[in-house]
Amino acid sequence: MIEINNLKKIWEDDGSSVLEGINLKIEDGDIYALVGRSGAGKSTLLRCINGLTSYQEGSLKVDGCEVKDLKEKELREFRRHVGMIFQQFSLLERQTVYQNVALPMQCWKYKKEEIDRKVRELLELVGMSDKMNAKPRNLSGGQKQRVAIARALTMDPKILLCDEATSALDPKTTNSILELLMEINAKTGITVVIVTHQMEVVRKACNKACILEGGRIADEGSVREIFIKQPQSLRRLLGEEEMKLPKTGHNIQIAHLVNGLEDGELFGKMSRDLDYVFPILDGKIMEYQNDHMGIFVINVDDEHLDAVTDYLTQRDFNWHELENLSKEEKEGEK
Repeated sequence: MIEINNLKKIWEDDGSSVLEGINLKIEDGDIYALVGRSGAGKSTLLRCINGLTSYQEGSLKVDGCEVKDLKEKELREFRRHVGMIFQQFSLLERQTVYQNVALPMQCWKYKKEEIDRKVRELLELVGMSDKMNAKPRNLSGGQKQRVAIARALTMDPKILLCDEATSALDPKTTNSILELLMEINAKTGITVVIVTHQMEVVRKACNKACILEGGRIADEGSVREIFIKQPQSLRRLLGEEEMKLPKTGHNIQIAHLVNGLEDGELFGKMSRDLDYVFPILDGKIMEYQNDHMGIFVINVDDEHLDAVTDYLTQRDFNWHELENLSKEEKEGEK
């Protein structure tokens, strides 16, 4: 569906690079997250996908079509098949819900009967049929976003691009919007690309993700693999860089899906089996789609390191050792 190879984007006003060496593939039917902090380049990459922003080097193909090669008329036709929803909803305040959803089809001169059928069908899909004649000022943030989603689907797009679509919503409303996007994806097979800095969005809705840092890909792959591996970039996004780690021993991070075995039982059993008591430095249980994932950090001394890591490996637990010291601290101790 979307293939990006060695893509580079440079701001023409000052010559600075905002995207560098981007390589990724988004398959039909994916719910794909572009994750990163502000300024990482994720929204710029999204705008490259729908042709709103050009790129200087590399290739970005949607359904085999190179986006930067499209002429104005071709680009307009291309965008018919790419739906877009935004953080601020972008609804026309003087228009009703019905009129806002109908607008794209009116611009493309659809027949009145077809517009009416489609608007009613989409408002039913997003649960807004009872608000058909309401104005946006009378809607909650979640309701406005549902209307924006319905409007984005009017042209039967193959791709739905979401630029921080849940950032302005409270957690409960965010969850309902994500469930709606997952339902639409399951019913229609539409490919969804979500730009976000909210890790709960990635865990809840997405099957694949790309983590951007400074305009480059820090990690990319299935969401489960990324969360289990816990790369440094992801730990920073989760705020875990603030965790103070002991400078003695080995700090081992363990990630696993929680399936019935309580973490207290896991660590208690490992301690008994190895006849070794180790401190648990940090731990949390995070929701991961229909599962729960435990992320824990323990401290192990030199004497028991091999025994602990062998124990975890033999039982198929995902683990890795966290860096105790920064590069500067290591050099300072030499």
